[in-house]
Amino acid sequence: MFEKLKQKLKKIVERVTKKTTEEVPVEAPAEKPIEVPPEAAAEAAPEVPPEVPAEVKPEAQPEVPVEVEAEVPPKVPPAPTKVVPKVKPPAPEAPPAKPKVLPPAKPKVLRRVVARITRRELTPADVEDVIWELQVGLLESDVAVPVSDKIIDRTKELLTGRKLGLTEDPKKLVEEILRQAIREVLSTEKKVDVLELIKAKRAKGEPAVFVFLGINGHGKTTTVAKLAKYIVDHGYKPLLAAADTFRAAGIEQLEIHADRLGLEVVKQKRGADAAAVAFDAIAHAKAKGFDVVLIDTAGRMQTDVNLMDEMKKIVRVSKPDLKIFIGDALTGNDAVEQAATFDKAVGIDGSILCKMDADARGGAALSITQVTGKPILFLGTGQDYKDLVEFDPDFLLKALFSD
Repeated sequence: MFEKLKQKLKKIVERVTKKTTEEVPVEAPAEKPIEVPPEAAAEAAPEVPPEVPAEVKPEAQPEVPVEVEAEVPPKVPPAPTKVVPKVKPPAPEAPPAKPKVLPPAKPKVLRRVVARITRRELTPADVEDVIWELQVGLLESDVAVPVSDKIIDRTKELLTGRKLGLTEDPKKLVEEILRQAIREVLSTEKKVDVLELIKAKRAKGEPAVFVFLGINGHGKTTTVAKLAKYIVDHGYKPLLAAADTFRAAGIEQLEIHADRLGLEVVKQKRGADAAAVAFDAIAHAKAKGFDVVLIDTAGRMQTDVNLMDEMKKIVRVSKPDLKIFIGDALTGNDAVEQAATFDKAVGIDGSILCKMDADARGGAALSITQVTGKPILFLGTGQDYKDLVEFDPDFLLKALFSD
C-alpha cells in the first residue's frame, strides 16, 4: 500500500536527517592569534640561559694572568642599568611544565564537538531544498494541489529552525514532523460513528438509513455488502434495498451478496423508480424491526444531469441519516473531484475508499478528507466481506512510514 509515496517519504527523511547531522564548516582562525595571559606565556616560554657579561666568564680570557686580572681595566663597557637576574635552573628530576596554551586547531575541534552534540539547525535554504522534493513526491502520488500545499506549509513550519539535542534521534524527529503534517490533513472537525448512530436510532424505535452513492464500477454494491457484514458482526440487523434499477444485473448482484450473508433484500423490477424502492425498504424495516437500511443506488457520473437529479430525489424521499460516497482509491485525484461534486449536489456525510490494498500512490486517501471536509469512514482492503476496516489516520501513517 502506498509504495511510491512511501519510498519518496523515506528519501526525504534520509535527506533531512543528513542535513541535521552534518558538521558545520568552521574557518581556521589564521588571522587572529590566540591571546595568551602573561602568566601562561611565562610558563609556556622555552627556557633560555641568561646572557652572562664578558667579565664574569672565566673561560673567555684564559691568557691573562690571574694576578693582573684585578688591575686591568674592563675592556667591555659597563653593563646597562637593567640587570638580568639569574634564573635558578629547575631541578633535573622535575620535568618541564607542559604549556597551557591551546594550539590554533583546538577551537575548531571544540566547535565540531559542539556541533555534533547540538546537531545542526536547519536553515530556510536547507528546508526549501527538501520541501521541493516532498512537493514533487506528493504531486506524483496524485495528492490534490491544495492538500499538497497544506502539507508543504506545515512541514516547512515545523522544520525551519529546528535544532536537535544530544538525546534526540534526527530520523525519528523528521518522521514525526511528517506524520504530524499528514495527520492534520486526514483529520476533520466532524466525527461520524456508524455504530453509535445505529444505536441511537434503535433507542428511538427507528431504523437508521444509509444511502450509498458514487461512480459506476467503483465497487459500490460490494461495499454495501461488506458494511452489512460489519453491522451484523456488531449485533445489529441490516436490511438491503436494491435501488439500483438502472444497471443490468444490479439487483441480481445485491441478491447474491444477501444470500451469502443470510440477509433480506427489498427490490422491484428493473427500471422501477429507485426512490420508490428506498421508500418501501424503510417502511418494511420499521414494520419488521430492522436496525438499519442500506440503500444501494445506481452508479452515475457526476456530469450526468438526469441521474444526479434522480439521486437528489432518492435523498429527498428517504431522508437518510448518512449519505456515503464510495470512491475508488486507484483513481487518485479523480475520486476527490467526484466526491466534491456529489457533496455539492446532495451533501455527503463521509466516504469509503475501495481498493486501498492495491493503491501505490495514496493520493485519494490523503486528499478526500481535506477537499470535502467530511471524514473517511472505512477503507476497503480486499475482496472478502471481512476486508473493510474502520478508518484511522494512524493506519495510513503506519503504512506510509513502516519498514
